Amino acid sequence: MGHGGDVIAELTTDHREVEELFGKIEALSPGDKQRKKYADQAVIELVRHSVAEEAYLYPAVREFLSDGDTVADKEIEDHAEAERTMKALEAVGADDPEFDRLSGELMTEIRSHVRDEEDNLFPRLRSAASEEELMKLGDKVRQAKKTAPTRPHPSAPDTPPANKLLAPGTGMVDRIRDALTGRGKD
Repeated sequence: MGHGGDVIAELTTDHREVEELFGKIEALSPGDKQRKKYADQAVIELVRHSVAEEAYLYPAVREFLSDGDTVADKEIEDHAEAERTMKALEAVGADDPEFDRLSGELMTEIRSHVRDEEDNLFPRLRSAASEEELMKLGDKVRQAKKTAPTRPHPSAPDTPPANKLLAPGTGMVDRIRDALTGRGKD
């Protein structure tokens, strides 16, 4: 899918791409090796997406919404929970019985998170921030995803400024590991 536009359009496109990968996993039989490939691709996209949200979306939520701190804290906790699940999923093969449990748990967590963002957070943010501000955030999110990590790091900082400082270096190491192992490639 094409990316661009304001932060809400950018993140919604990410949501659709991850859902498409989830659908591919669900369409295959348990134990099919392709399921692991699609799960790895989903994790790569989810980690990049989460890092960008934590660096730029949630600080904007704190700024523009009257209850922004509470909302952002809840979203970051959702991310932490999903990241722990992704870390566990990373360690199992498609033929491991834990794969089905963990991938199902991740899909449930992410689908709930996406529904909440799209039904509640995004409309509120669109009402509170100007189109210019949303466009600038979209650009920042796209840039952040280019250098973001591609593997879950549950113990990494998830709030600025530490997350903005560490993510590019961690991302570079992750991309080198991915290139060496072929992870995330078709």
